[in-house]
Amino acid sequence: MRQQGILVISHGSRSLKWVLLVDEAVRAVQVPPGVPIFSAFLEIVEGRTIQDGIKELERQGVTEIIAVPFFVSSGSTHLDEIGYALGIKAEPERPTDLVPFGREASVRITRPIDDDPQIAELLVERMGELSDEPEKEIVILVAHGSDEPGFEERWRQGMKLLAERVKKIGGFVVVDYALLLPEEVRKKVICWQRDCPDHAVLIAPLFLSEGYFTGTVIPERLEGLSYRYNGKALLPSPFLSRWIERQIEPFIDESEHFRSQI
Repeated sequence: MRQQGILVISHGSRSLKWVLLVDEAVRAVQVPPGVPIFSAFLEIVEGRTIQDGIKELERQGVTEIIAVPFFVSSGSTHLDEIGYALGIKAEPERPTDLVPFGREASVRITRPIDDDPQIAELLVERMGELSDEPEKEIVILVAHGSDEPGFEERWRQGMKLLAERVKKIGGFVVVDYALLLPEEVRKKVICWQRDCPDHAVLIAPLFLSEGYFTGTVIPERLEGLSYRYNGKALLPSPFLSRWIERQIEPFIDESEHFRSQI
């Protein structure tokens, strides 16, 4: 008999707060009775690796793992290596230190956030405390990015679509995006301030949780420029728990029961 289990995979951080926020979001996920869920990390968090998660789910009798990559973009190089190590793809697109995980259970994998409509709503909500007149404001979504061929294009595609959603929902005059890798954040802000000097620039960080990039890197890249920024990441928010539920729903056997719970 098939027994399903959920493996939510995040990057990991040395920040205890970062890890706790991810764990809180996973704990708030509603799944059918008897379906275990485990919050695992790609690196850094001791005793919580992806392999640890697989072992724990299998210990609970799981024969089919639904893996949820808790990542912002399909352009993340980590998704490539995770997919390879889980056996989803035969070879990685770029070199990796990860080796295939030991497992007996089969694995199915969902998609990362990309341009999810409810995440766009969350970003507009985050901008609410910074926004006075959307029709005179330029929002720039800032994300990690990648300079690897192929991966950069995926980052840009997802960010472009997400920016379009945020613009439509929030009514901002412009919603653009900028990546930290390759570096283009400072240039984007300067260009928009030059072209629209009577408009305010609002910076929206597209990161799962607050940390080094939201608290240090972005402010350093924009030092000396005029902009509005509160440093708030996607977590904490119930939107993320609901997002996880939407990812796993198509894979869950008891989908009707699952929908009745959310």
